[in-house]
Amino acid sequence: MSNLKVFTKGLIDENPVFKLLLGMCPVLAVTTAAKNGLGMGLAATAVLLASNIIISMLRKVIPAKIRIPAFIVVIATFVTMVDLVMEAFVPDLHSVLGIFIPLIVVNCIILQRAESFASKNSVFRSFLDGLGMGIGFTIALMILASVREIIGAGTWFGVSLFGASYEPMRLLTSPPGAFITLGLIIGLINVLKPKKA
Repeated sequence: MSNLKVFTKGLIDENPVFKLLLGMCPVLAVTTAAKNGLGMGLAATAVLLASNIIISMLRKVIPAKIRIPAFIVVIATFVTMVDLVMEAFVPDLHSVLGIFIPLIVVNCIILQRAESFASKNSVFRSFLDGLGMGIGFTIALMILASVREIIGAGTWFGVSLFGASYEPMRLLTSPPGAFITLGLIIGLINVLKPKKA
């Protein structure tokens, strides 16, 4: 597989949200606003990149029997760092995302990429994989959050789009709205996806 394919597969072919359906807890919980989706996406991308690089560097040193606990320790280290940086520099966003930042430790996307890719590939390819998957995750969160915020609140990044006369569809900012919106987006992707012969 070429380096370009390693990077781009996380954007479309193996998008963690729309194709693999990984990490659904934060995806559905924090995407009530575009700002939240962007913040969670960037936090997860930073952890994914850093953990992929370190796990790839240590892949020949970590014994097979303890690889999962070792991966979790590496991931937890970077999650703690991201959590503290966000608390220091973006406290409002940190308080909104709340428990979902520490839960990045057990996010299926990050652990799955550590196990299936970073532990078997070079540092550079692991970096490309982490970057592609992270950007794909962030894009998916932004699409879902933007649809929910625009239709459900009439705003985007907190800026009013339609004026005082707009009647928002509040269902989309509720938990059931997250499931409905995600299902409709995945359905639209499947309809638009070119069929293989």
